[in-house]
Amino acid sequence: MNKETSLRLSKYRRIIQKLKMMGMEKVFSNNLGDAIGAAPALVRKDLSVLKITGHKRGGYNIDELIEEMDQILGKNKPMNVIICGCGKIGTALLGYRGIHEEGIKIMAGFDLNPENVAYKGKIPILPVKDMAEYIKEHNIKVAVISVPKFAASEIFSTMLKAGIQGVLNFSPTELKDSSGKCLVNNVNIAIMIENLFFYANNSMELATSNRMMDEHNLPTL
Repeated sequence: MNKETSLRLSKYRRIIQKLKMMGMEKVFSNNLGDAIGAAPALVRKDLSVLKITGHKRGGYNIDELIEEMDQILGKNKPMNVIICGCGKIGTALLGYRGIHEEGIKIMAGFDLNPENVAYKGKIPILPVKDMAEYIKEHNIKVAVISVPKFAASEIFSTMLKAGIQGVLNFSPTELKDSSGKCLVNNVNIAIMIENLFFYANNSMELATSNRMMDEHNLPTL
C-alpha cells in the first residue's frame, strides 16, 4: 500500500467514525468520495485493500470498516511520538488536542535551547543530546521535526540511526531517506499557502475567460 492510499484510508476512517457516532451502520463509496473529493471507483479500489466487499444497495458495514482500518493503520497498537524542536510550531503540537483524540501519544519533546528544557510537566521537554537514547529505550518509531533549517539534517540523521521509521517534517529543509527505511512527510507551510494563492488567482482568471467565451458563444475551457 502506497502513501497516498494510506492517507486516504485515514481520511475515510475519520469520516466513518463520525457517521458511526451519528448512529449510522452503513456507508457508500459515493458518500466517502464526496467527502474527500475522490471518485467512487477510487474509494472502492482503496477499500479493496481491506478485503471487505460492499454492495450497491447495502453499502459497506461501518463497524467492519473501522475494525479493518484500525488494524491496517496500526490504530490497535501504541502510537507513541516525539517532537524535536519545541519552538512555536512544536509547542503548538504539544498542546494540540486533536492529536490526543486520535489515540496518538506525544511521549516527549526535545530542544536545542536549554531555556526550553523542562523535565516537569505532563510532556517533558528534554535536551537533544538525550534524544537517541530515549528513542531506543522507548521504542519510538515516529517523530516530528520542527527545528530551524541549520539543524534539520543533523537531527534527521540522529533519528534514523536511532531507529525512527516515520517523520513529519515542518522544518524549511526538505528531508529524504535514501535507504527507503524511513517515510518522510515534508510540510512546507509557505509553499502550501503559495500554492493556494496560485489556485485562487488562476481560478479567477479561468472563470473570467470562460465568461468572456460564453458571451461570444465560444466553447468554454
